[in-house]
Amino acid sequence: MLAVFEKSVAKSPEGLQSPESTNSVSALKDGFLGQHFASLYPSSVTLNLASSALLAYSLHKNNPLLPRLFAVVDDIFCLFQGHIDNVANLKQQYGLNKTANEVTIVIEAYRTLRDRGPYPADQVVRDFQGKFAFILFDNSSKAAFVAADADGSVPFFWGTDADGNLVLSDETETVSKSCGKSYAPFPKGCFFTTSGGLRSFEHPLNELKPIPRVDSSGEVCGATFKVDANSKKETTGMPRVGSAANWSSTY
Repeated sequence: MLAVFEKSVAKSPEGLQSPESTNSVSALKDGFLGQHFASLYPSSVTLNLASSALLAYSLHKNNPLLPRLFAVVDDIFCLFQGHIDNVANLKQQYGLNKTANEVTIVIEAYRTLRDRGPYPADQVVRDFQGKFAFILFDNSSKAAFVAADADGSVPFFWGTDADGNLVLSDETETVSKSCGKSYAPFPKGCFFTTSGGLRSFEHPLNELKPIPRVDSSGEVCGATFKVDANSKKETTGMPRVGSAANWSSTY
């Protein structure tokens, strides 16, 4: 799976940018990365959402233990890989029918959070028990919501391209194609939102500190992000709002 978010939609953390990354290119210009993905996987599906985002997925070499899923509900697009163990409980919590699966649960959880959830986003992600990574884009408010489980069970990477756009994929080759050395594994136990940036859902009161990642050739290759036990941040409940635009500007 692949997602590219224009920098106004999702601002890449500064720590991802590597000084040695001289071979990065624009992922969105002329549809570069989308075309590359389609050349690798001819049966893939690619969605260009104006100039804000690109989403693509393929069922090629789909792992039955960590399957890829895709859904669109009310202009909310979601790519999901993995599985959630407590699906039955979450269906009941969000009032979903028996046919709902992991990707529709994530969309409904986001909608609840966006429209009427009086609780923090870290609690929503923490309630997902299992092995997963997901990428959600709310096209109506141009808001992104991305997360990976606490154990990093699903291969998941992110990077920043030559224009500062955020690139995410389950394949390193796809990310490095446009990001050069400016990429790293997505931090496990963390989630990323358009307005809130990167946060730990396991330790929501702590800041995350970038630590430069050095590859086998001794060059800096993005950064890993670790919970800073000595720092605390203020956290508040999600205020009740009436629209996606309000949610994206609040959190």
